[in-house]
Amino acid sequence: MTILRDLSVLWSLFHILILFMLLYRSRYPRKKTLILTGTTMGIVIFVNVAGVSLYGAEVMGKVFILTCTLPSLLFFWFVSKDRNGRFFFTFCTADTVALWIIAVTNVVDFYFGGEQYVLMFVGRLVLFPLLEWAAVRYLRKPYLELQEEVPDGWGIFAGMTALYYILLAVMANFPVIITGRPQELPAFLLILVLMPMTYAIIFSALYRQLLLFRKQQSERSLQEQKLTLEAQLDNQQRVRRMKHDMKGHTITLSGLLAAGKVEEAQNYLKGVETEMDTLPRLYCANPYINAVLVRYDQIFREMGAECSMQIQVGEEELPYMELCQILSNGLENVRNAVRDLKENERKLSVQMKYSRSYLLLRIRNRCRRDLKVEKGTIPATDKEGRDHGFGLKTIQEMAKRLDGEMFCYTEDGEFVLDVMVRGSEVSRKNT
Repeated sequence: MTILRDLSVLWSLFHILILFMLLYRSRYPRKKTLILTGTTMGIVIFVNVAGVSLYGAEVMGKVFILTCTLPSLLFFWFVSKDRNGRFFFTFCTADTVALWIIAVTNVVDFYFGGEQYVLMFVGRLVLFPLLEWAAVRYLRKPYLELQEEVPDGWGIFAGMTALYYILLAVMANFPVIITGRPQELPAFLLILVLMPMTYAIIFSALYRQLLLFRKQQSERSLQEQKLTLEAQLDNQQRVRRMKHDMKGHTITLSGLLAAGKVEEAQNYLKGVETEMDTLPRLYCANPYINAVLVRYDQIFREMGAECSMQIQVGEEELPYMELCQILSNGLENVRNAVRDLKENERKLSVQMKYSRSYLLLRIRNRCRRDLKVEKGTIPATDKEGRDHGFGLKTIQEMAKRLDGEMFCYTEDGEFVLDVMVRGSEVSRKNT
C-alpha cells in the first residue's frame, strides 16, 4: 500500500504549490510564470517523491526543508513581485498550512488506519482541494488587496509563521517521526490546535488594517468632494453677486455718460474691470471640474508655481464625481512634489481634451531628479514626504471605474500622469 503513501506525497506537494500561487504576486506575466514554475517545481517535486519511494517518509521528512522548502523559497523569491515581509509571510503560510494537513493525516492514519495509508491518502485527497476552495472563495481577493494596499507590518507576522513552520517540522520529524514518540503526542496535538487559532488572529489583524486603509481612502475621497462642492458653490455665489451688481454698474455708467462725464465713466469702468479680475477663471463649462481647477490654480499661484492649464472640453456630459477625484488627487500630488523645490523650479501643466473616442488628461510637473518611475509602476509613498504615490491608487480605481487606464512615469526631471477614459463610456455612464 506504499503506493498510496507516495501518491499522497505527490498530491500534497502539488497542492502546496497551487495554494501558494493563489496567494502570491508574480513579477512576470502569467504565461511565463506558469512555465518557470512548472519546470522548476516539477523537478523539486520529482526529487522529493523519488526520495520518499527510495528512502521512506521518515528519512525524507528530516531533510524536507533542504530538499523542498529552501529550493522553492529561492525560486519563488526570484519570481515574486514582493521581496519583503509580504513574500515570506505568504510563503510560510502556504507551507505551514500544508504541513499541518500532512501532519494531521499522518497521525490519523497511524492511530486509526493501521498504517495502511488509506486514511492518509483520502484525507489529503479531500482536505487540499477543500483548502484551496476556501482560499479562493474567502481569502484570495482580500489577501491580494492587503498585499497591494498595506505595505507595513508584515515582518513580525512573517517571523511568527516561519517559527511555526520550523516548530511543526521539528516536532513532527525529530529525532524520529512523531508517531514513534507517543509520549510527545499531547504536546504535538496542542501545537496543531494552537496554530489555526494563531493564524485566525494574524489574518484578523491584517484585515483590520485593510478596513482602516479603506476608511482612510473613503474619508479622503469625501473630503475632496466636500471641498470641490464648497468651491463650486462659492464660485456660483460670486458670479450671481457680480450679475446683480452689473445692474448697478449699468445705471451708474448711464448716468455718468448722460452727464457728459466721460473721464469719470472710464475710471469707473477700470474699477469694474479690476473687480471682474477677482472672479474665478472659467477653465471648463462643467462647474464642478472648473471648481477643482480654480482651487488648485489659486494654491499654485500662492506657492509661486508656474501653472499652465489647457482644458479643451466643452459642455459634454461628464462623470464629474470621478473626474473631480482624479484631478484632486493628481493635483494634490503635484502640490506635495513641487513645494520642496526651489521657487523657480516649480512648474506644472494640466491638459484635458478629447482625442477621437477618448477623454485624455495629462498632468506634468517638475520633480526631484532622483525620482525614477517606470511606466506601468506606481511609486510608493510615506509620511516622510515622497513626491508621488498617495492618491495614485484612487486615480487608478476611478479610471478603471470609467473603463479607462492610468499611467505614470518620469522623464527629463518631470513626473507625468496620464489618464485615459473611453469617450463612449463617459457618455454611456451618464445616461
